[in-house]
Amino acid sequence: MHIWVDADACPAVIRDILYLAAQRWRRHLTLVANQMLRTPPSPWLRAIQVPGGFDVADDYIVQRLNPGDLVITSDIPLAAQTLDKGGIALSPRGERYTADTIRERLAIRDMMEELRSAGVDTGGPAALSQSDRRAFANALDRLMLARARTHPPPSA
Repeated sequence: MHIWVDADACPAVIRDILYLAAQRWRRHLTLVANQMLRTPPSPWLRAIQVPGGFDVADDYIVQRLNPGDLVITSDIPLAAQTLDKGGIALSPRGERYTADTIRERLAIRDMMEELRSAGVDTGGPAALSQSDRRAFANALDRLMLARARTHPPPSA
């Protein structure tokens, strides 16, 4: 399992949790962003800077995604593409996107986009709370543990 991170909008505290998890579970983690990001020195971590532009980072991830890979994103269309390719998608708040929930999430996203384009102030997401961080860490740990049972991590 490779871990891909849609890193432009991923909070630093979530990236820190991911760095530790990649080291602990010995899984490759790639941050993809329009800006250069630094990662701690590790054979398991790397950052890729893609050119600026609409969905460039998303396209990079989708093109390289293999079935069973994990994508960390709050981008609903990227989560849908991940699921379509047989990947696992997890939000930075610990919500696992599934085939049962993604269509509803896409519909809500589209409705909110229509409201914003009509001039309605829909606000933004709430700030990431301590309970959100815990939920993410717990969801990630459950996923990694389940994966380790069926696919032991490689040696360093």
